[in-house]
This record gives sequence, structure tokens and C-alpha cells, in this order.
Amino acid sequence: MKYKQIVFDIDGTLIDSEQPILHSLQEVLLHLTGRKYPLEDLTFCLGITGEDTLKRLDIQDIPAAMELWFDILRQHENEMVLYGEIEELITHLKKAGYGLGIITSKPRILFEQDFGKFHISSYFHPVVCADDTKEHKPTSGPLLKYMELSGAEKEDILYIGDSVYDSKCAENAGVDFALAVWGSHTKTTPANYYLKNPMDLLSVL
Repeated sequence: MKYKQIVFDIDGTLIDSEQPILHSLQEVLLHLTGRKYPLEDLTFCLGITGEDTLKRLDIQDIPAAMELWFDILRQHENEMVLYGEIEELITHLKKAGYGLGIITSKPRILFEQDFGKFHISSYFHPVVCADDTKEHKPTSGPLLKYMELSGAEKEDILYIGDSVYDSKCAENAGVDFALAVWGSHTKTTPANYYLKNPMDLLSVL
């Protein structure tokens, strides 16, 4: 077994949540600034924390904006779905004895809201959310926290994500990285493996 721990990002990797995230952010900004941002101008937010997103957009009262964003996202909750093959893949990995974990830029409250509704969510431990670390992707902080919680060494871990932030997080932690091409906007993001579909992971393992 080359890897012992298979660690996943959530948005763009396990669940298709891009449109709900972008549309809810667009609504937040319209409410706060009166300006309707084009969705293509907001795609930078995919893969980083909500706080970092709002800072880049020069929003002043970030806690209030985050609370508004949470409320609007709840209205889009049913639009978030698992990518095809994900349930099959996770079930297979669990039965095969791999440790399964998550590193996400979501705060814990959104992790539970967006992902906790899927029964496979119980297969993942540990789960590192944005509020578990001071440093976030693309730094090594989230993966170092994962190693601390799981007891895994860096060579035991394969991290799977869809963004350059995920790739840099893995690189900075010395962990191998697989790009979830099915959910990625950046198909040339540096990676050890490029997975066109979720079940392609089995050929790597």
C-alpha cells in the first residue's frame, strides 16, 4: 500500500458546489456594495477561506458579511451534490482499509451544513476545517495539522484537490498531490497525478 491516508478537499473535489458558492457570494456583494459582480470575477474564491475572499474584495465588516453569506448559502444547500463516482470511490477505499480524511477551507459550520448531510461524511477522520488552523491554504498549515491529528507521516498521505491552493499546500508540506481534474478550472496545476474521473484514483493506488 503506497499511501495509508487519502485526504480530500471538498468543494470541486467531493461535491459540485461551484455555482451555489459563486451565486451566494454575488448576492452578498450586491447586498453590501450595490454592485453585481460578474461570476467570472469571483472564481478566485474557490479554494480559499471566506474571510480571505472578503478581504480581497475590501469588505470591511467581515464577521457580519460571513454571517450573511452563511444565511444565503443555506438557501442553496440542496444545489450541492456529490460528483458522480465519489460515493463508489469512497466506499471502495473504506473497505480497502485506507484512512480517509478531509482538509477544507470551509469553517466547521459550513462543513457540517454542506457535507454532513451525505452519509459518506462519517467515513472521514480527521477533518481539518478553516477554523482549526491559523494558517490556511496555500500554506502547509492545514496538512501539518492533519498529520498532527492523524499521526500520519507525509509520505503516507496523498492529498486530492481541484485548485492551485491545494497543490501548493501539498507541495509546502512535502505531500504527494493528485489533481481532481473533474472539478478543476486549472488543468495544468502542478500535481503528481492527474485524475480525469474519481475512479481513476484506483489506478494510482
